[in-house]
Amino acid sequence: MQNINIKEVLKNMTILYIEDEKSIRENLTKMLTLLFKKCLSFENGKDAINYFENNKVDILLTDINLVDINGIDIIKKIRQTNEDIPIILLTAYLETDYLLDAIKYEVTEYLNKPINFELLLKSFEKAAKKIVSKGNYFFTLNNNLEYRFLNKELFDKENNKSISLTSNELKFFELLIKNSNRVVTYDEIKNEVWSNSLEVTDSAFKNLLTKLRQKIGKDIILNISKVGYKLNI
Repeated sequence: MQNINIKEVLKNMTILYIEDEKSIRENLTKMLTLLFKKCLSFENGKDAINYFENNKVDILLTDINLVDINGIDIIKKIRQTNEDIPIILLTAYLETDYLLDAIKYEVTEYLNKPINFELLLKSFEKAAKKIVSKGNYFFTLNNNLEYRFLNKELFDKENNKSISLTSNELKFFELLIKNSNRVVTYDEIKNEVWSNSLEVTDSAFKNLLTKLRQKIGKDIILNISKVGYKLNI
């Protein structure tokens, strides 16, 4: 497997976190928000499962001893529809039976409370590597298009084919994806795409944008007047 930037991988992922103790949940959520693109925190398992079944989630982090449902039961439910998602279990006790079940359902890591943040970060690294190795590291743009980071490939699922992008188109597109939650300024785009050029003409910029829109659709990239561009997702 090629070298990957773990921080960059996590920054493009969504984590689902389940913890019924409010203070622990709120404190850890603050850290997870810094590490991941999106962190969804739930205090009960049923709401978390409902969210999981209707949304894309990359990593699951859950306590075992929840009030409404056992953490192992959550894993059983999730494994019925998703065999690959990395799962990290948290517990205040070293429970042998739970540990055996965790192994059975291919849990990525089993960590004791209070949480050792260094071990938790290593667990996220392990999870990220698993996702990348299985080819599940991708960004969904709409029902038809997804960008696969590992191979730097834009894939058309409806027609089952890759969409060829030039080097500059890839740089521009990846910049928008990695900053999909905000507007990317003109200067940022020029520095990323034409880093070795002293000056970039407006015609070169417009030509790049036009050709990219022809390949992915004109409505996916939005122009924010006098500021820059962002993805319409």
